[in-house]
Amino acid sequence: MSRIVAVAPVLPEHAYSQATVAAHIAPLLSPDPARQAVITRLSAASGVDTRHFALPLEEYAGLRSFGQANDLFITLGLDLAEEAVRQALKAAALGPDDIDLIMFTSITGISAPSLDALLVGRVGLRPDVKRIPVFGLGCVAGAAGLARLHDHLAGHPSDVALLVSVELCSLTLQRDDGTLANAVSCALFGDGATAVVVAGDERATDAALAGPTIQATRSWLFPDTENVLGWDVVDTGFRIVLAPTLPRLVESALGPAVESFLGSQGLAVADVAAWLAHSGGPRILDAVASSIGLPPDALDLSRRALARTGNLSSSGVLHVLADALAGAEHPPPPRGSPVVLLALGPGVSTELLLLRWEALT
Repeated sequence: MSRIVAVAPVLPEHAYSQATVAAHIAPLLSPDPARQAVITRLSAASGVDTRHFALPLEEYAGLRSFGQANDLFITLGLDLAEEAVRQALKAAALGPDDIDLIMFTSITGISAPSLDALLVGRVGLRPDVKRIPVFGLGCVAGAAGLARLHDHLAGHPSDVALLVSVELCSLTLQRDDGTLANAVSCALFGDGATAVVVAGDERATDAALAGPTIQATRSWLFPDTENVLGWDVVDTGFRIVLAPTLPRLVESALGPAVESFLGSQGLAVADVAAWLAHSGGPRILDAVASSIGLPPDALDLSRRALARTGNLSSSGVLHVLADALAGAEHPPPPRGSPVVLLALGPGVSTELLLLRWEALT
């Protein structure tokens, strides 16, 4: 089985309280004081205390075009990606030349060449490194990226792979859009990045490479949900599609998918020692817990991550994973116990991973 040997979460330096963010962003969404008050109330009820942003808050008023925002995504996103990769390689005690495959994912910016290609020279990866840039998976991409690396490493067990997630959600800000969906988006999403090093089965036997192993994965696409979650690509960039029916969909549909996945591995929900869920928002986390039948505190690690950073899209579940590996969950899962990592994204889709737990230290 492939092994997760390092997880390096990083955040931009500009950190603000939720109240401060709302005071700056609400006037950019609507000139109407009543609508601004609604936006402020949504922010206060979001479960978020603090968020980090790629730019100082006062500079978002000057963002006027998709091109301008996307140029910033490339410049600032590359810096964050480099920082995350260097931290992950150091934590794994590996060098850039040890990496055989790099997968890069983001839903908040685009470039050609993609950021993974730009990282090769910046970090010193080998020129023959395999590259897989991914766009469009959204919040599910952190979990899906780990799953697809696991698939690759099953056929290349001596390889070491690198997953890099960069999400600068703040740069997708849609000015003069006071709709409920945009207001919720502006209340939830923050900026961040993560790099994860995963070793194939033959490399994972190295005594120096500790960490949880990926035992099995499952992808699931819920039918007739393509208009529930995603982007509309418009002249001003990425405009959120976020149907109010999403929590109900999760509550009704996720549980059977999880039970089917666990059943295929000879397990039941009660056998799982810990649940690492993407920190998608309080209503989504409530729906996840309800659908699976989890106790009230089962997703506390995800709720704490949401409060500390907001929803980081594809990086969100990877930050939760990093917290669990750092011992932020008390008590941590017992060594060798089954742990489920899961995320949801556009489609609507879910990605489920069964991990056999082992701490990194």
